[in-house]
Amino acid sequence: YVITQLEPHKRYTISVKVISDGTTSEEAEDSVVTMIDRKKELKWFSFFVAVNMKWFFHFPQQDLKDVGRNQPLDSALLPENRGKNRYNNILPYDSTRVKLSYVDDDPCSDYINASYIPGNNFRREYIATQGPLPGTKDDFWKMVWEQNVHNVVMVTQCVEKGRVKCDHYWPFDQDPLYYGDLIVQMLSESVLPEWTIREFRICSEQQLSFVRLVRQFHYTVWPDHGVPESTQSLIQFVRTVRDYVNRTPGSGPTVVHCSAGVGRTGTFIVLDRVLQQLDTKDTADIYGVVFDLRLHRSHMVQTEGQYLYLHQCIRDVLRARKLRSEQETLSHPVLRM
Repeated sequence: YVITQLEPHKRYTISVKVISDGTTSEEAEDSVVTMIDRKKELKWFSFFVAVNMKWFFHFPQQDLKDVGRNQPLDSALLPENRGKNRYNNILPYDSTRVKLSYVDDDPCSDYINASYIPGNNFRREYIATQGPLPGTKDDFWKMVWEQNVHNVVMVTQCVEKGRVKCDHYWPFDQDPLYYGDLIVQMLSESVLPEWTIREFRICSEQQLSFVRLVRQFHYTVWPDHGVPESTQSLIQFVRTVRDYVNRTPGSGPTVVHCSAGVGRTGTFIVLDRVLQQLDTKDTADIYGVVFDLRLHRSHMVQTEGQYLYLHQCIRDVLRARKLRSEQETLSHPVLRM
């Protein structure tokens, strides 16, 4: 396959060599998705090719595996901090790690397994972090408080296939709980078929009159190391979160976590960024965004399946756009003189 920079307002012939078993040339032709007919002027655009949902390209493991990996991890490897890491191979780089305020001049008290991640709008638009451990729940809420976070995205279950993936770090009911010096109270919980939205009231014990509202968007149908069953589900979830984020200007980074804070977390962030690219620039650079994320935290978008799923999501967005455009054309035909 070739993904190339194409010029707008021109038509191209695309030849596809079918290499997957049992796929006919007609099926391959039907699976070619292009962005040829566009109303807006484009610098270039990508096209995506699928055959029976089997892509003609593979996860560029060799190209991406070493991206950013030469950066030091000194703080994460300190003996005092090792117990704060859920997985000993998923560690934040010193240059991009989130630092907490010190406690009692303890030089290791600023550590949390969390990394700043750039977005399309800000250099620190996201924080990618692991699912809190029993001993790091207080640190998690401290980070939320100190980083002026208003939106938290959770893309894991606390327990999956009998294994603990994330500690239950929020109150079970509307009774407030202390997390260190912070008081967290759940105000509402809206349970939907594929995600749950919770709203929390958070304040400091030292400043009870200063209150912040924090929303948690909990996506509940994403298997570990896998992908959701449909693209539409996650696309709609990402857009729902983006809508809330856009309605809270002046807030700090959006915290995103799964279990390790790299696979599902990275996939969510990439999809959010690429959907914004499509909306604002009519481009989609999945590889470039994954490359950028891995400069700031290792293993972001962890599996081949997650990488291919991102392309499937963008393909389906483009198909839906094309369908809407065709329907609008049929509804409002242009009178030719």
